[in-house]
Amino acid sequence: MDSTPPTGPGTERGLIWLREEPCSRNPAHSRARIATAALALADSEGFEAVSMRRVAQELGAGTMTLYHYVDNKDELVALMMDSVMGEMLVPEDELSGNWREAMEQIAKRSYAAFANHRWTLDRLGDMRPGPNGMRHFEQSLKAMSGAGLSVRAQLEAIVQVDEYIYGFAIREAQERDKHEQGRDACRREFFQRELGSGNFPLIGEMLGADADAAFDRVADVLHEEGRFERGLGRLLDGISAQLRS
Repeated sequence: MDSTPPTGPGTERGLIWLREEPCSRNPAHSRARIATAALALADSEGFEAVSMRRVAQELGAGTMTLYHYVDNKDELVALMMDSVMGEMLVPEDELSGNWREAMEQIAKRSYAAFANHRWTLDRLGDMRPGPNGMRHFEQSLKAMSGAGLSVRAQLEAIVQVDEYIYGFAIREAQERDKHEQGRDACRREFFQRELGSGNFPLIGEMLGADADAAFDRVADVLHEEGRFERGLGRLLDGISAQLRS
């Protein structure tokens, strides 16, 4: 009998969500425990450190034991990403009945989930529908249902908020990486030359003539506390204006 575990993004057994989780009277492991261990590994050592073997080690299990619960690494990643989606859910008894407040709650939890698991920003393509992903979408629809918009407009508003969250989180992570790496001398030299050329008077007027000072001014804006909430508020202001028009 061939004991080689299935491989590849899809198997004849179908999506992991279409299969009941293996169970026993006293299960030593579960999909939730596997996802938790994999998330902790990715958070501490980076996504590249995640493998079936390493996760099994973290759980004190044999690698083949994991294949009883997931067919391959793609399914392991699906568990991880859906677990992150679960962190975006607002407890039902805390979700506001006001559409705008509810969307703010969902957006802030979503942003926090990305901030807590920065590696997910490089894996957004792996966010395929899962149980928590469906719950997140359902909750977003519940929030927007009280806005008085058409179904299409509700969907568009949800997508716009999601895009704002993704874009903000990605940009923030990129800027943080640049800050940790230090200022690039060649980039500074180029920017200083262009500022001194006189070809960009508006940039010079806004940021000054010194490249380092200009970089600092931009960094102050990008890293200012509360910027995510202000931008989200402006986006929701636009949706509110649509309601009044």
